[in-house]
Amino acid sequence: MLYDGHCHVASTRFIPRRFLEDVARNVHRRLEARGEAPSLARIVEGYVTQHQDHLADGLVAEMDMAGVDRAVLLVPDFGIRMETPLAWEDMAREHHAIRLRHPGRFRVFMGADPRRGPEGVRAFARVVDEYGFEGLKLYPPCGFSPSDERLYPYYEICAERRLPVLVHTGPTAGSLDFAPAHPLLIDRAARLFPGVDFILGHAGLTHVDEAGALAAHRPNVYLDIGGFASTPTIDDWPGHLNRLFRLGVNHKIVFGTDWPLGRMAGGLKRLVAEVLEGGRVFAGVPARERELILHGNLRRLLPPESRPRPAPPGDGRG
Repeated sequence: MLYDGHCHVASTRFIPRRFLEDVARNVHRRLEARGEAPSLARIVEGYVTQHQDHLADGLVAEMDMAGVDRAVLLVPDFGIRMETPLAWEDMAREHHAIRLRHPGRFRVFMGADPRRGPEGVRAFARVVDEYGFEGLKLYPPCGFSPSDERLYPYYEICAERRLPVLVHTGPTAGSLDFAPAHPLLIDRAARLFPGVDFILGHAGLTHVDEAGALAAHRPNVYLDIGGFASTPTIDDWPGHLNRLFRLGVNHKIVFGTDWPLGRMAGGLKRLVAEVLEGGRVFAGVPARERELILHGNLRRLLPPESRPRPAPPGDGRG
């Protein structure tokens, strides 16, 4: 059994164009230095073209080919920092429609920004209860600390409903803030909310020493490996993952690909085959710990499975 704990719907309906432009600029700069760069506009349009899977049909097809049973869809709240195609409520509704379209394949962690005020808190509680979403997604590079006191009402909701919180850590799009994405900034919230499980997104790849220490010593802190094949500072990701899996915290590591970046790095089927069959990633790792990483840890963190609530009339896109 394989759970992907870190996915996104590859759609320009949910991902701001400015975010894709930021990613494209770094790719262009790298290729330009090698004398291999197409125009920046061409790279941007390539990313836009790759983000037209609005109903997640392509993602499900790739999951089927790769043998991924289920995935967590993360919905970052970029709306205060970047212009987004849809309002927050519309993104929540459309992700619910995607789950209804693909029964049993997805869990959804809905994004929030503490600067939305009390109405944002009420809206989050509402979609969690109406749609049955299973977690909270935070994107601190948009300009806030994950220990910001304005997030405490969200954490109280998550504690009451036993929902995990996935927090982006490490670098991201070039126009966003990297400082709030350091994993140690979750420490205060993790201490004050021991009943909430915090998953540090990408923390198996960046700031590994600090994140590993948090996972080892804070009972409610976990880390994931989302984007392991796409991180530009890791030239040997199978070797990196094998070293990570020997740190003694495998009961705290969640497998994730950060799709659609997995597709851009060669496709889910190839990546999963390298992880499961390549011989390097899990060399020397006991079978029980391998199972924890691939599905056991995430299954423990998620709330009990239930059928997604039907959408109110007129809310789904079909």
